[in-house]
This record gives sequence, structure tokens and C-alpha cells, in this order.
Amino acid sequence: MSSADPATAPTTRPEADTAADTATDRVTGIDTVVYDFGNVLVGWDPFGPYAGRPRAEIEAFFEAVDFNTINHAADAGTPFSVLLERLERTRPDLVEDLRRYVEHYELSLTGPIEGSAELVAELKGLGLRLYGLTNWQAETFHSAEPAAPAIGLMEDVIVSGREGMAKPDRRIFELVVERFGVDPSRAVFIDDKDVNVDAARGVGFHGVVFTTTAALRKDLRALGLPVAE
Repeated sequence: MSSADPATAPTTRPEADTAADTATDRVTGIDTVVYDFGNVLVGWDPFGPYAGRPRAEIEAFFEAVDFNTINHAADAGTPFSVLLERLERTRPDLVEDLRRYVEHYELSLTGPIEGSAELVAELKGLGLRLYGLTNWQAETFHSAEPAAPAIGLMEDVIVSGREGMAKPDRRIFELVVERFGVDPSRAVFIDDKDVNVDAARGVGFHGVVFTTTAALRKDLRALGLPVAE
């Protein structure tokens, strides 16, 4: 094949080709997006299973049992049966309230976060690798995708409850790198909690703290991804 004479070769290229190359160049730095799920792709409201009861009553229950600690233990792999047994020894009067949360967990999921499904589809269309890294109980994760179908567009998901460790544990971010072959310097991690984003940054990921999908789009554009406004 003969090469074109530089003196006669065209100095411009078709507009469509130029636009395509520009888009490609802009995404070269980031090739992977790792999503948290709860309150990023799917709404989570722990009061949902207690609909019809006074909110103050449930707030008092959550405080009495230290619900955040119980929830994190479940996220990190402790079976609900064990957590219920523990509560039985200290606050047997509150066991049935905790059991209600477990048995009606799906009512805590409020559906897709506004605009999230469209953005996930757009990122997929750009050819980016999409993964999930979620603090979620192994026993209830089956409820996730029905509540937010965009979760099904992930190539794979690490569920903390299945791994026996949860964010912000550094090891779970290292597991993303090892299991999926992710280069953290070319990956962005999205989570609604600052502490988790800080942990991801400590492993070398670009980190974005999620507030709204519109704000996330702005943050992704700042990283060079050509997502729509």
C-alpha cells in the first residue's frame, strides 16, 4: 500500500470522524465506573417496613437497638438470624420489630433514583466497564434489581454481605481491583457516603460523592466523560 504524499494529502478530515475521535480521546483516561447502589441507583428508607406506625416510635426503636450497627454487621456478612439471637438476649421486647424489618425488607426500597437508569445506560453505551460495589445483606440482595433494573446493566457486582466485609474497609476496594482487573487510576467510584469515597481514593480510585444524578453528570464530565448535561 502506497502512502499519501504529505504535500497533497488532505489537511482536514470528515466532521463525523473528528467528532468521534474527540469523544474517544476524552474517555481514554477513565474506562471503568464502579457504582454503590443504595441511595445512588436505588432509594433506601429503613422506615418503609414500618409504614403506618408513628415515625417517632420507629426512631426510638432504631436508637434502642443501635440499628446502624446492626445494619452494618448484616452488610458485613452476619446473618440476620444471628443478629436476632443477639437482640433476644438483650432486648427481647424488640426482637419482633427487628424481625419485621427483615421480613418486609423490600418495603425499604423506594425505586430508582431519579435519572439514574438513563445515566447508567448512557455510560454503558460509551463502552465503559460498569461494576457494582454495594454494602448489602446477602439475604436481601435479591430485592435490588427488581427495585432498580439498571443494576442489571452492571457487568458484575461485589456484595459486601457475600464477602464478609463492608465499605469503608480498604480490602473490599482492593477486591474490586483483583477480581475485575480494574486499574483504579482509570476508574471512578461513586458513593453517597464521604467515608466510602475517601477509602476508595486511598486505593487509587477517582472518587465522586453522590448527591443527585444531575450533579453526578457534572462530576463525570469534569473527569472527561462525554455524558450529556
